[in-house]
Amino acid sequence: MRRLIASGSSFEAEIGYSRAVRDGDWVFVSGTTGFDYADMTISDDVAEQTTQTLKNIEAALIEAGARFSDVVRVRYILPDAADFPACWPALKVAFGDVRPAATMIQAGLADPRMKIEIEVTARVVPGW
Repeated sequence: MRRLIASGSSFEAEIGYSRAVRDGDWVFVSGTTGFDYADMTISDDVAEQTTQTLKNIEAALIEAGARFSDVVRVRYILPDAADFPACWPALKVAFGDVRPAATMIQAGLADPRMKIEIEVTARVVPGW
């Protein structure tokens, strides 16, 4: 019942992880950033990075048979906590009605161009 999901990011093969893993009803999406994996570019704007990050997460969720409404846990990691309010409009679109348990952490990220990283856990329960 365990299924590995890749996004096509070169990081997955280089480091040795999956964008997401579906195990039974659970979907675990790795920390995801605002890179556009088609051309490996990233915006300088934190709000734009947030929108792209959510697109990347949504693609992984869909491939796993889930959607944002199945998300039960989300973690936001930002190098600069002062950037977090700029992310809120995009986050509200994705999670406003879902209202998953959430944590925001200020911490350094692997690449200085990255301004946000988001990790989600979803549970897909048919007919719930």
